[in-house]
Amino acid sequence: MKITITGSLGHISKPLTMELVQKGHAVTVISRKPEKQKDIEALGAKAAIGTMEDPDFLAATFRGADVVYLMEAMGAGSFFDQNFDIMAAHTKIASNYAQAIRQSGVKRVVHLSSIGAHTDKGNGILAFHYNVENILKQLPNDVAIKFMRPVGFYYNMLAFIQTIKAQGAIVQNYGGDEKEPWVSPLDIAAAIAGEIEKPFNGREVHYIASDEASPNEVAKILGEAIGKPDLKWSVIPDGQSLNGMIAAGFNPQVAEGLVEMNASRRGGVLYEDYYHNKPVLGKIKLKDFAKEFAAAFNQ
Repeated sequence: MKITITGSLGHISKPLTMELVQKGHAVTVISRKPEKQKDIEALGAKAAIGTMEDPDFLAATFRGADVVYLMEAMGAGSFFDQNFDIMAAHTKIASNYAQAIRQSGVKRVVHLSSIGAHTDKGNGILAFHYNVENILKQLPNDVAIKFMRPVGFYYNMLAFIQTIKAQGAIVQNYGGDEKEPWVSPLDIAAAIAGEIEKPFNGREVHYIASDEASPNEVAKILGEAIGKPDLKWSVIPDGQSLNGMIAAGFNPQVAEGLVEMNASRRGGVLYEDYYHNKPVLGKIKLKDFAKEFAAAFNQ
């Protein structure tokens, strides 16, 4: 098949490209950076250099593809840009994707969404995924879409390193003994590659998870990996968490969205739809990621 991939060579798009090329598919990878062309071609894929902000470029790149994989990617510094509007930015990209799909005639789409995309209320920053899904759902009915909803990424735990080093604990506005799902980008890529090769039928939702562990279990496993077996997970009030993020330079809209998202983890509100549609867990477990965490911690 001819498959077009967005997301350049990121955490998910790179292993996804590698797997699809290995399976014999003709893969085109979209990247905004010309210097990525050599790396993309080294994987056996074709590079298309352009941006998600250009619907005509997207349409030309999508044209002729059997399947298009869509994701919205913001630059690493966006969360610290005081003028950044996360909802508007994602709405614009989703609208560009929808326009490009209409222009190109693509009929099969796989979209990287997220846990929390089932609602626009009480889920904080994740509400933009709900908005994006609904923009794509307005495409004609003959465009089949698989919405892939991964849970929290393991690598987001790397943000814990700062408070572990400064305060000797993981510090968040949620915690406790209630299990939560986590996922590896490699398991996400494998799930997407699998769905690309399966039949498409209307609009489908697929959750993706690798392991389930409570915050206190996370602290224990990560603590043992870094030589701090007594590492604790400390819970602070929402307001304290918000003030800390803003003091660190976060965009206020982003900070408020992250605090509300984490608050929705308490009592499992964020995961209600996940547990109604629970997937088979992937291969890469928290103890596997703990080795990566320890390597980053000890750098």
